[in-house]
This record gives sequence, structure tokens and C-alpha cells, in this order.
Amino acid sequence: MPEARTWQFRWWRNAPREQRRTVRFVAASAVTGLVVATGAVAAAGPWDSGQRKAERARAAAVPTTGGERHAGPRHPLAAPVLAPLDGQPGARGGKSGRAAAPAPTREGLTDTLKPLLEDEGLGPDRSASVVDVATGEQLYGADQDTAYTPASTVKLATAAAALSALGPDHRIDTTVVTGKDGIVLVGGGDPTLTARQGTADASLRTLADATARALKARGTARTKLTYDTSRYSGPTQHVIGPNENIAPMSALMVDEGRQDDSDRGPAERSADPAADAAGEFASLLRERGVEIDGDPSGGSAPAKAERIAVVSSPPLSALVERSLTNSDNDIAEALARQTALASGQPASFEGAAKAVTDRLTKLGLPMSGARIADGSGLDRADQVSAALLSRLLARAADPGHPELRPVLTGLPVAGFSGTLRSRYADEAGRGTVRAKTGTLTGVNSLAGTAVDADGRLLAFAFLTSGTGDPDGAQRALDRLATAVAGCGCR
Repeated sequence: MPEARTWQFRWWRNAPREQRRTVRFVAASAVTGLVVATGAVAAAGPWDSGQRKAERARAAAVPTTGGERHAGPRHPLAAPVLAPLDGQPGARGGKSGRAAAPAPTREGLTDTLKPLLEDEGLGPDRSASVVDVATGEQLYGADQDTAYTPASTVKLATAAAALSALGPDHRIDTTVVTGKDGIVLVGGGDPTLTARQGTADASLRTLADATARALKARGTARTKLTYDTSRYSGPTQHVIGPNENIAPMSALMVDEGRQDDSDRGPAERSADPAADAAGEFASLLRERGVEIDGDPSGGSAPAKAERIAVVSSPPLSALVERSLTNSDNDIAEALARQTALASGQPASFEGAAKAVTDRLTKLGLPMSGARIADGSGLDRADQVSAALLSRLLARAADPGHPELRPVLTGLPVAGFSGTLRSRYADEAGRGTVRAKTGTLTGVNSLAGTAVDADGRLLAFAFLTSGTGDPDGAQRALDRLATAVAGCGCR
């Protein structure tokens, strides 16, 4: 090494002036590039063992159970399955993107799907629809226009209606305003409002921080707390009654009224989510030096009350994705009520059902025989056809309706996420099928998208009722979706 340094010194001393300038410029550029790169890495961090901590935390938080009691082991990340949406379906008449891939034929799909649809595990009533997303053409149908109980696949309809009415960027506010003799906690209908530690968008702790600061700035250290749930109307209980799959409907609740530390799936629920949320808020204010007189009481905010603090939910696109991926009933019902409010309807079961129905009709979807009774699919009075669901999914991929795209991005990925995490372990559709599941006693359904063997994006819906073996029905549905994904079918 000493010899090398001596040689380098001699070379530098004897090198022409212009060559020295070049070397200085290159060295300075390299140092500058290193500084910029280091800054970028730091900004993207923090890092740990070669992985960004935020990404690792997000991966660790991936749900292992869903609202329909589906659970299973963790799997590696799925390959991208939304790339085929480039150039969809508005490429009608064009040959760019996925529209350039050959479409399966009706005869080919019939030969492939008809025998699978005759599986006894599907029960006596079954229907199917497969649509070419690029053209909107139905390629296969079996009783596709008959309405059946969809179970949780009706969440697709709820999500599309909410996105159509409000847009993907809409957020739901929870506010604190001044009242006649104190402050009022006003529920906006955000079921993701949380009282837990963390960095959630809608944190009751953050709201308490802001409220305490505002009150102290006014010289107020003691106040009365009222809570307002008037944004919602009608019955609070779902038709199925008190149930571990859904909390009573309230415009004010924290952590979906859960009585444990879960954030998805079945759990014991509060009988009065609003009172519990207000009680928790009072405790948080006391911790921050604001005394609350007595217990919080229900009431209404003045018409022109001054807002002193607010927190907002994640954007509607994120709520839709969470609702579909985890089959979250509470979020689905909240989405239906937000649709009602945006449409001038009462935020009740009845008003929400009407608003969702009207929005689906405006989207030009086949509504013959359809009946929307709730937002979650827990009500067996829900009735939709396979044609409605498959065409809704195709519409969500239409560049003319970019607001609907979260309907697709929220679909569970077969074998990897949400309510499909534990399914498709040995199926060819693993990683290429994305679908919303539906499960009630005697009812099994599946609706989603698949990229076929030729790279064509297809939307499908399979509805069954009268099933006696839920596991057998699920396996039969998975085989149908796998056949769609594996089919060239020409």
C-alpha cells in the first residue's frame, strides 16, 4: 500500500492541469451523489437489518383472521396482480394493454366451467357469470340474472355506491364543538376511530390532545361533556340482533365497539358504543388536566356551534379496501350510511339501502330482482344476481370510473391476504385470483377478478344457496375461480 500511495502522488504531481480538474470534478460529483443518496435512505427510513421499519411493521400487522372467521398461516407476498388493469376496459376498440390479449370463447369457458358448476357441494341453487373486463361482454352465464342471497359479496355493491357518491378521497370527521354549558363530542360515523395507542388517522387521543389545548387556551380547566349521535337515525341493532360480528349502529364509537384488543373478526361488542366512547374521551381529557363534571350525557350540538377540535378517518378508498379485505361488517354499514347522507337520505338501514340501490342504478348495473337490505350482507333479505356483481367489478376497472378502483384493490388475494389467506394453498389460482368471499349458513359466494392463461382480465361471480357443507362449497367455488384463471378456453 505505501508503494501505491507514492505512485499516486507522483502521478498527480506530473499530471496536466486539465486532467487534474477532471479528477477533482469526478470526485466532487461522487461525494455529492453519496450525500444525496444517504439523505434519501435516511428519509425513507428508519431501517433495520436491510428493511425499512415501517414496511416491516406493516407486514407484521397483516390480518390473520377475517370478519367471516377465515384464518390461516402466513404466506410470502403475492406477485402483483393489478398490472393487467393497464389499458382496461376502456380500451374498447383498441389493442393496447390487456385488451391485446386474446379473449376466451363462450364455448371454451362453457366446456371448462359447466362440469365444475355441477359439483354437489354447491347446493341446489347456483349461478355464475364471467365477464371480459376489456369489452364488458359476458362470456359465460348460468342463471346469471336470477337474484340470490349474496352474503358478504354485497359489500362490493356497498363499496361501489359509497365511492360513487363521495369519491375515494372523502374522510369522515369526528369533532368537538362548543355547547350551551360545555363541550360536545360529535360522532360523524367513523368506525375506525380508536382509543388505542398508535398513529391511526382517527385517534381519540389526538382529539383529546387538541381539545385540551383549545380549552386551556380559553382559560377553561373544567367543563361538562355531552355526546351527539344524531347523524345516524333509525334502529341501532342489525336485524340479526346482538352479535359478535357487528356492533350496534352508532355515529360515535371507538374500535368498532370491541371489548377486546382485536381489530378484525368476531369479538364481543359494547351494548352502547357511543356512551363508552364518550366515557373514554372524558378519561383522556382528565389525564390532560381538564376536569369533566359528572358523567358524559347524550345530547345535540347547537346548530352553529364552534368547532374546537377534529380528527378525520383514513380516506374512503382505505376504508373500502379494509372493508373488503377483512370483510369488516362495521365499516361496510358505515359506508352505506355515508352514502345515504351524501344522497339526502336518512342514515338508517332503510335510507342506506335506498341510497345504495339508487347509486348502483346510476352506474348502469343490471338491477333486475336486486334488493339491498343492509351494507354488510349479514341480512338474508339481500338479493343480487351474479350478473350484477360481475359487471360491477368490470365497471370498477373502467378508466371512465377511476373513483371505483378501490373496489378492485381491496379484494383479497387468493392464498395471501384477507379472507382468502387460508384458501388456494394448492390451487393454480393462488396469487392470480382476487375475490370477495361470502358466507352465511347455507350460503356461499365468491366474486372477483382473475387473469387467465393468456393474460386477459376476467371478472366473475358465483352464487350458491342451500349448501350443506360450507367447506365443500368453498372448495368448489375455489375450483371455479381457479379454472377461470387457468383457462385459455378457446
